[in-house]
Amino acid sequence: MSGDSVFSASSGDESSPNDHILPTPNLRIFSFAELKSATKNFRPDMVLGEGGFGKVFKGWLDEKASGKSGSGTLVAVKKLNPESLQGFEEWQCEVNFLEKLSHPHLVRLLGYCWEDKELLLVYEFMQKGSLENHLFGRGCTVQSLDWNIRLKIVIGAAKGLCFLHTANNQVIYRDFKASNILLDGSYTAKISDFGLAKFGPSASQSHVTTRIMGTCGYAAPEYVATGHLYVKSDVYGFGVVLVEILTGLRALDPNRPSGQCNLVDWAKPYLSDRRKLNNIMDQGLDGKYPPKAAFQIAQLALKCLVPEPKNRPSMKEVVETLEQIKSINENPKKPRNRSASRQGKQSLRHRSPLAPKHGVR
Repeated sequence: MSGDSVFSASSGDESSPNDHILPTPNLRIFSFAELKSATKNFRPDMVLGEGGFGKVFKGWLDEKASGKSGSGTLVAVKKLNPESLQGFEEWQCEVNFLEKLSHPHLVRLLGYCWEDKELLLVYEFMQKGSLENHLFGRGCTVQSLDWNIRLKIVIGAAKGLCFLHTANNQVIYRDFKASNILLDGSYTAKISDFGLAKFGPSASQSHVTTRIMGTCGYAAPEYVATGHLYVKSDVYGFGVVLVEILTGLRALDPNRPSGQCNLVDWAKPYLSDRRKLNNIMDQGLDGKYPPKAAFQIAQLALKCLVPEPKNRPSMKEVVETLEQIKSINENPKKPRNRSASRQGKQSLRHRSPLAPKHGVR
């Protein structure tokens, strides 16, 4: 969760993504008292993050059973702010989507609480927090991510998004951003927060028309302009996150110098030039990254960010490209055997002067 600038505007018809009635059989129903106890009465020092929905608290379940305070199953509890713009519809949407969807790169919803006006969601606890915090956080507790971990994270997130796009009932995530990519203890990426997700268009349609909701800087231009939501609108958001991974800069930051506020607009000329790319790479990497792989990621980001949705790659293609980059990164070409190289040079020196010279330097 984060304080990203979230926008909402009316554009076309908005139908509920799922009309199923709670309760749902695969989820545990918690009492408010149970979650109040788990979070120590929603104590401020238990807050993990905050976003448009409300605050997320750390909590321990079944403390009494263990006989020790601060023990038991660690969870994350999201509590709806009564004044939130993202209200009951988004809360129910998240419950209905995550109750049905299960994948290693989607955060697991354990259950929910609905008592009077209190709306809460209970998730598996993600030890490393959000990608946003690692890229843009400050303080001695925040460690910069090395290149291999960044690559692992974007591959995991891409697989999660690919799963949604290829599910039987195709899902458009609609709010892909760094704060919604959570990390477990081994930096496995899991997509969270399905409050804005929608089922994709039918086979006879190319898009869904919906209210414009999302986060400034990540939302695809065609969606912002028209309210037409394509599956590949998610691909644009993924491209923005790739640029953030490379640069360590937020998608949108009014505190940056004039002309640099919008990361994508400013970075595009650097992404397309191998020599210029080094100038905008995240200083937190301390120069420790493979230039070729970084440029390949930059090229992939540019493909994801093209204005026309149909010209963007599918998430399946994105996953395949990232896996190839990882494979090359892990298995670089072995240098030629020096003795064999010397023998080759000697044979060239002793060639007949009548031999053709093509290809010989």
